[in-house]
Amino acid sequence: MSNDLDVITKTYDLILWCLPQIIKFPKTHRFTIGEKLENLLFDILGNLIEAKYTKNKMEILARTNIQLEKFRYFVRICKDMKFINIDRYEYLSRQINDIGNLIGGWLRQQHHQKGIG
Repeated sequence: MSNDLDVITKTYDLILWCLPQIIKFPKTHRFTIGEKLENLLFDILGNLIEAKYTKNKMEILARTNIQLEKFRYFVRICKDMKFINIDRYEYLSRQINDIGNLIGGWLRQQHHQKGIG
């Protein structure tokens, strides 16, 4: 399935983009909010890989959607605290929206396959 590979690749690419940004955070926040951002991203990637290879995809994808929403709010805090500039925030927001849309599409596909929606 192309959709699952697309979302995994997009998430992987987002991690590669975010890690150097987090290193630039002020030291006082690098190991608090920076670590939370990293952990959320790695959890999201791990869940997507797990969903690709398991039968119970819907529960994993729903949990991943919640983690992505948490990530979205942490990114917003970073913007408001000026750890990232508006251009980086806009880029991150677009990537988060794209990943969210792909997860949502994957979830809808699972609903249809199970005859739920």
